Order: sequence, then structure tokens, then C-alpha cells
Amino acid sequence: MVDWRSWRSWPQRAVRAWRESLQFRTVLISLGLSSVAILLTGLYLSVSVSNNLFQARLDQVLGDSSRAVATAQQLVDASDATDRAAMLGVMNSARNAMSASSASRLVAGFRVPGQEPSPIAPLDFVPSTLRTGVITPELQQRVRDNADEQFWQSVSLQTPEGATVPGIVVGSQLVLPTAGRYEIYIAYSLADAEQTLGFVQQTAAVAAIALLLLIGAVTWVVVRLVVTPIRVAAETSERLAAGELEVRIPEKGEDVIATLARSFNGMADSLQAQIKKLADLSEVQQRFVSDVSHELRTPLTTIRLAGDVLYDQRESFPPATERTAELLHTQVQRFELLLADLLEISRYDAGSVALDLEPTSLVHIVEETIESMGELAAQNGTELRLVAPGGHLPAQLDPRRIRRIVSNLLGNAIEHSEGKPIVLFVDSTASAVALTVRDYGVGMKEGEAARVFDRFWRADPSRKRTIGGTGLGLPISLEDAMLHGGTIDVWSAPGAGSAFRLTLPRVHGRPMGESPLPLPPEDAGRNRPEQGGSS
Repeated sequence: MVDWRSWRSWPQRAVRAWRESLQFRTVLISLGLSSVAILLTGLYLSVSVSNNLFQARLDQVLGDSSRAVATAQQLVDASDATDRAAMLGVMNSARNAMSASSASRLVAGFRVPGQEPSPIAPLDFVPSTLRTGVITPELQQRVRDNADEQFWQSVSLQTPEGATVPGIVVGSQLVLPTAGRYEIYIAYSLADAEQTLGFVQQTAAVAAIALLLLIGAVTWVVVRLVVTPIRVAAETSERLAAGELEVRIPEKGEDVIATLARSFNGMADSLQAQIKKLADLSEVQQRFVSDVSHELRTPLTTIRLAGDVLYDQRESFPPATERTAELLHTQVQRFELLLADLLEISRYDAGSVALDLEPTSLVHIVEETIESMGELAAQNGTELRLVAPGGHLPAQLDPRRIRRIVSNLLGNAIEHSEGKPIVLFVDSTASAVALTVRDYGVGMKEGEAARVFDRFWRADPSRKRTIGGTGLGLPISLEDAMLHGGTIDVWSAPGAGSAFRLTLPRVHGRPMGESPLPLPPEDAGRNRPEQGGSS
């Protein structure tokens, strides 16, 4: 049942249907164009019929009026009236003859002004219908000036019921012997022609409405036949894009729609095969990385134990052997970190990572990280500063993963700071917490900044890693942030340093809105931090 109380929402529904439904839009356009064509055709037919009816009626009226006046002229010419009473009888007979010949009772006569007065001349006669200015002075003047011609004029006539109908008044002259010339006006009603025209227009309007409904129905059916396969193709494409690789379009017939269905299905088959091939390859690659990482742990443990023994006794070795033991110890540690990162990234690739959430203060994690990496920063001549107007209240975080993100971002900043200070900003809103690690080192170009989260990528391949990084720290950090529902954004400029901003939702699973910290940072373009903050 239609809810007529919701009529206020109809315009919005119509606009939405116009945007979303090709069938509705096509039918509406077809009806609109058809309406314009039918309207123009109807106007032309109406004007044409109206003109033809008027012209036919006019020709009839002029012929009837001419015969009526000629009959009356013959009648008065044959009379021998010499007194007023006889002349009045002749004029009445002439009026009756004109009414009978013209089939109109609306006959008026006026003695032409400017003639010699005649005592026997009949008085003017005018029906009440023609006394309200129907006969215009212009028409009268033309009749007076041209005794042998006939003139007409379109007028409006009033019926006894008070209605107004179109009409025609025809004027000419009648000559009465011994009484002078008279203006004769015969009025004809065009009510019958108007009624005929109204019937034709009404019939045309009904036919136009029926034709529009028929055009709309035919267009709806035809467009439905065409749009339905397109809709099926669109729905199939959406399901295919959503991961349902087995869906296909039904193939029927040999027309262009069937050709489209076959082409689409062929493309879907090829796409499914390629995706399956890539998925299998990715699975093999993930399994290979995971298996290799696991298999390397045992020999690596043995190597590390042996290396630790050598490292603990390095002072008893010759200088060259001592240096070799130290290098072995350092590279084994780096190898262990690399294996741990490879295992972690393989877990992300396999989708087998889960969060261990608990209420955690981001400021507290940052302070712990600064303390643990303070010695490394001092070795590189880098001062660490913390500016934390917010972020002290607990948020739902996985402390281990957030601590790893902060360590990776801070270690990356120390490596590229070139001994300049590093400022860590922490702030929060009701829905998000954020950390920005700002260094003032070498910086990166725009294209390089877009690739910092690629695995094993370095902006300068010739630059050695000074703190033993594996090349997977930033990619793992991004995965950790995305697992929390957050993001890591980066800004960098050559010579002005870089800023990595971590934004996390305060409550896991809820929208975090806009980040509490700006990016680019407020001091973008400077190569030194402002004085202040805590270290």
C-alpha cells in the first residue's frame, strides 16, 4: 500500500532513481522527448484544424450573407411602396428574407448617414445581441465607403444563457427605392465550429496520453530486455571483485549480449586462473620464508653459542682473531633479528596475527623506548626530546607491537638524523592517540618517501646501516599499525629531515577521526628544532 504521507520524500526518491536506475532514466527521457514531439504535433494539428474549420465556415458565411442580401435587394426592387407604412412592410419582408436565406436571426440595419432625410425611410433595427459594441465603428466605416463590397469581422457573441461564443459579422449595403441606402449586418455564431474543434482537441489529447503510456510501456519493456543483462553483468562484476571468482554470467542466444557474456566469462576464467596462480605462488613463497626461517633457527642457535664462546674469550686471541670474533658476534645478532622479522612478516602474509590488547599509555611506551635507546642515540651524538601534551590516558593497544613501532621509528630517525636532535611529539583526542617522530637529518625526496614502507628498500643503496637494521622494520611497523586500525604517515623534504606520524584509535574497532598531530609538522622547512621540550 502506498504511503501518501511520505509525499515529501518523493523528489529525493525520484532523484535517487534517476542517478541509480538506467531503466528509469531511459524511460523518462523517452517520455520527455515523445511528449515534446506529440505536443508540437498536437499544436500544429490544432492550429491547422482550427484554421480549416474557420475558413470553411467563413466561406459559408460570406456566401450565405451575399445570397441573403441579394434576395432582399430583389424583394425591395420589386416593391412599389410610396408611403411610410408600405415601406416599413417592405423592410420587414426584406429582414425576414435575409434571416431565412442566411439561417441567422441576428440581422441589423442602419440608414447610411449623410443622405437626404426621407419621411418614409424605416427606422434602424438592431437585435439586443448586437447592441453591446459587437459592430465596430471600423467595420461600419468600411461598409459605408464601399457600397458594392462585402466586409466581415471576427467578434464575440453573447448567448441567452450569458455565455460568450465566437462569431462573424458580415456587412454590406441594401438600397431601398425612395428610402435610401442601408447598412446591413448579419451575425453568425461559430459555436458549432468551436464545439467541433474542442472535440478534435479532446480526442487528440486522449490519444496523446494513450500514446505516451504506450510509448512508456514499450520503452520499459525494451529497455528492461537490454538493461537486465547489463544489470546481471554489473552484479556479477561486483561479486567477482568481492572475491567470488567462480561466478559467471548466463550465456543465452547469439546476440551481442550473449557475446558480451562469453567475453566476460572468458575474462573471468583467465582472471581466476591468474589469481589462483598468484595465490599459489604467494602461498609457496610464504611457506618457503616461514620454513627457511624455522630451519635456520637450529643452526643459528649453534652458531650463536659457538660465537658467544669465542666472543667471551676474545681478549685471549690475537688482535685479528679478536676482531673476527667481535664481527661474528655482531652479525649473528643481526641474523637473529632478520630471522625474527622474516617470521613476523610471514605471519602477516599468512593472516595469522592477533592482537593482545590492554589499557596502555602511549606516553609511557615512548618514555621507555627513549630510555632503552638513549645509549644508541648518545653514540650517534643525537639528543632525544619528548613533547607530550596528551596521550597519557590509557588506550586499547598491544604494548609489544606499539613498542616495536616506536623502536623502529626512533631507530630509523637516529640512523638518518646526522647527529641533530630528534623530537617525539605525543598528543591525543577523545577518539585517537598519535605519535610523531621528527628528525632534522638528510630527509628524502617525494618519490623516496612514498617507498619507505617497501620491504628491504633504502633511499640511498650505497649508505650502510649504522644500527644493524634488517630492512623490514618499517614494513612491520605499518602492518602493526594497520592491525590496530591505525595508520603511519610520512613527510620528508631534502635537507629538512623527516616526520613519521603514527595515529591509532583510542578504542579498538572505533573510528579514530582526524589525527591529533599535524602533518606536515608545524616546523616543516626547518633544519633545527625549537628550544624547549624534555629529553
